[in-house]
Amino acid sequence: MINKIVFFSIWILFIGYGFLFAPPDNPETMDLIINLSKGNWDGINPYIISLFNLMGILPMIYACLLLVDGRGQKLMVTPFMVGSFFLGAFSLLPYFALRESNTTFVGEKTIFIKIVESKLTAIALIIGTTILVVSGIKDGNFSDFVYQWQHSKFIHVMSLDFCLLCLLFPVLIKDDLVRRNINNPVLRAIAFIPLFGTLIYMILRPSLSTDETPNNSEVLA
Repeated sequence: MINKIVFFSIWILFIGYGFLFAPPDNPETMDLIINLSKGNWDGINPYIISLFNLMGILPMIYACLLLVDGRGQKLMVTPFMVGSFFLGAFSLLPYFALRESNTTFVGEKTIFIKIVESKLTAIALIIGTTILVVSGIKDGNFSDFVYQWQHSKFIHVMSLDFCLLCLLFPVLIKDDLVRRNINNPVLRAIAFIPLFGTLIYMILRPSLSTDETPNNSEVLA
C-alpha cells in the first residue's frame, strides 16, 4: 500500500509540475519535435538530439524488464509499456503503483520474451546508449542546453523524465534479482547503478528458468 501511495504521489506531482511550474511552451517546439523525429538535426544542439533519442532507447530497456515482470500480474503491462515510448515516466508510474511484487516466472517464454532476454539485445542497447551519451557530451553546447532547459517546457520536462526513468529501474530490478536467484554482490551492486549499470546487468544476468523453481545451474554466485 505504501508503494502505491508513493508512486501515485510521484505521478501526480510530476504531472502537476509539468503543467504548473515548468517553463512555458515555446512556439517553435512542434517544429523542433518534427525535425528531431525526421532526423533533420542541422542547427539543433547535440545535447538535445542525444536526449531525444535516449528517450526512445529507455522504453526499450524497460521493455526488457517489463515483459518478464508483467507475467503473472493482474493488469496488462502492454498499454503501459507502449505508452512509455510516447509519455515516458508519465505512463510507467501508474504501472509501478498498481503492480504487485513478482519474483517468479511461470510458463513458456514467448518470442518477445526471448528477444528481450537475448544478450544481443542488451549489447545493442548499450552500444546505442553509449554512442548517444558520448556524442552529446562531445559535441553538445552545455550552456545553450541549460538556457533551453530554463525556457522550453518540452526540453525541461523531457530532461526530468529522462532522470526519473533512469532512477526507477530498481523498482523492477529488485524482483528480477530474486526471480533469477542472483546472489553475486558485485552484480547486485552494478544492477542498481542508473542506466549503464542496468544495461550491464542485462548483459550479465542469467537466463530465466521456465518453471517456478530457479535453475541453480544458471545462477551467478
